[in-house]
Amino acid sequence: MPLTLASLVQHSALKLSVRAGEGRLDTPVRWAHVSELADPVPYMEGGELLLITAMKLDADDPDEMRRYVRRLAAAGVVGIGFAVGVNYEQIPEALVAAARDEDLPLLEVPRRTPFLAISKAVSAALAADQYRAVTAGFEAQRELTRAALSADGPAELLTRLAAHVQGWAALYDASGQVVAAAPEWAARRAARLTPDVERLRERPAPASAVVGGSEDRVELQSLGTGRRARGALAVGTAAPLGTAERYAVHSAVALLTLTTERSRSLHDAESRLGAAVLRMLLDGEAAHAQAVAGDLYGGLLQAPFRLLVAEPALPGTAQPEGLARLGDTVESAAARTGEAVLVVPEPGRLVVLAADGGAAVQAVTDHAEAQESRRGRDSTGPEPDELVVGLSAPAGPAGADAAFKQADQALAVARRRGRPLVEHEDLAAGSVLPLLGDDAVRAFAEGTLRALREHDATGRGDLVASLQAWLSRHGQWDAAAADLGVHRHTLRYRMRRVEEILGRSLDDPDVRMELWLALKASPQPS
Repeated sequence: MPLTLASLVQHSALKLSVRAGEGRLDTPVRWAHVSELADPVPYMEGGELLLITAMKLDADDPDEMRRYVRRLAAAGVVGIGFAVGVNYEQIPEALVAAARDEDLPLLEVPRRTPFLAISKAVSAALAADQYRAVTAGFEAQRELTRAALSADGPAELLTRLAAHVQGWAALYDASGQVVAAAPEWAARRAARLTPDVERLRERPAPASAVVGGSEDRVELQSLGTGRRARGALAVGTAAPLGTAERYAVHSAVALLTLTTERSRSLHDAESRLGAAVLRMLLDGEAAHAQAVAGDLYGGLLQAPFRLLVAEPALPGTAQPEGLARLGDTVESAAARTGEAVLVVPEPGRLVVLAADGGAAVQAVTDHAEAQESRRGRDSTGPEPDELVVGLSAPAGPAGADAAFKQADQALAVARRRGRPLVEHEDLAAGSVLPLLGDDAVRAFAEGTLRALREHDATGRGDLVASLQAWLSRHGQWDAAAADLGVHRHTLRYRMRRVEEILGRSLDDPDVRMELWLALKASPQPS
């Protein structure tokens, strides 16, 4: 228990009596300070019991005492100890009245009690309280260590920590999602702090923050020894943490960081194994890949999976943090549902092999939708921190190489279209015409048709429209001429002029194909 004014009043050797502020004796005392200055406020930090004899004060002057006491109360002084029998035989009524007006505790110190005795009593009590806090902190550390080493690990540690701080505790993973909380009801409270945890993750570890509301006061601590946080701990209490509680929180942070870093080392080893498995799949060695993966990724390779490739939206922009956050999000989503996932970071990109229809693929979709929502309708293009993702169709081990090419193709289309995610199935199920929106394709189309449009601009014919009608009717002269409202001999003449101007034969199917695509990629100006 912290030292209070009531503790000093109850100290049998000090013989202190209370003259004012009886209702505030439970205020903690941080120190006892002797000062006879008329204005000791510049030398106060708050929480002191000020001991005086009024040597330099006119303690009988009501106005001076009101100003004096008001300044002390505003500076955080918790009480005044007045020694009687030195300069005044009794505490002057002006001082008593001023203390009552400010509701500031006023203690009468008998002549036989030296100020030194009070200072020693305060010092001894503070030292004892500090010793109890340190002892309790060490005991909490031992208890939390045993919890961390138990079968339940972090979950049990959070339960013990919540009991020590008389509040609640929650653990967040690298993506900012709540993975454990104690008591159980705290999971809902912790989930509402996700935006605060995300802001904490943007700062280099270790980092901390205090957030508060009407419910409680919450301290957030990042976990991890590297620059990027590997998780976060939230501790909610009704009041600021005391010394013993802070020891417990610091112990929990250290233990969870150790657990996180150890898990990260295992994760890095798994990532290297995953990269080898992926390389075998792409090299067509599915049987070897399944053998190497074993139980670690074996289940993932037994069912349909998808491959996805993510890169920065702006070419040439290095976004290792954005790619790492996406990787954390995918792994966290998979961990919450117990599904296996293979995440392989590569220079400038991220490759993921995930179960078709699973939580990991859904997490990528949600990430893309959130990115598109943040961009808004008025955006002129991708932001520097945005990613583009290509997603393959479902495949098995034997089709991994084809799936990887599909993901790469979908990624290229996503980049051209300015979309955060494109699935290969969307390309296969739709038309090829949207792919003609590329600047290079449009430039080719305009170059191919330029001579014909320049001819038409002179008023000597309508070659472009005639060519489009003829191609759309698959070379049927009568049907195309009817669409144009001209005689078929006129249309034949126009097609000969097209061949002469372009220097190419319309009998060549490749030429007809290129011209048709050019017409689609560069429509006739209205």
